[in-house]
Amino acid sequence: MSENLDLVRSILADWERGDFSHADWAHSDIEFIRKVDLDPERAEGIEGMSQMMRRYLAGWDEFRTGKVDEYREVDHSRVLVTGRMSGRGKASGAEVEREFANLFDLRDGRVARLTIYSSRARALADLGPEE
Repeated sequence: MSENLDLVRSILADWERGDFSHADWAHSDIEFIRKVDLDPERAEGIEGMSQMMRRYLAGWDEFRTGKVDEYREVDHSRVLVTGRMSGRGKASGAEVEREFANLFDLRDGRVARLTIYSSRARALADLGPEE
């Protein structure tokens, strides 16, 4: 197993428990992108990523990535993770479970870009026909 895959697995292990408090895995100049239909966002740097995640997580109770279905090494520097996330809307109280895909671009043993997708299909479309 590659070092990149090991790092991504350790990040997702925290997220599966609902622990989003660590960013020691991120480059200081990380590019953080949420490619979702209703509310796409982009931030730079650890502070920008943290602020964006705090805003997003503020709308949820008990949010977690849930179950990972697949870790895929796309190439020497990218890892695609797909699975199901779950949570309960803070305002509505509605239980939500849905698909997710995260693309980790790694450089020098840290995540340089993290793209969050609302679906596996959308992530694969961005990766192109070879995937």
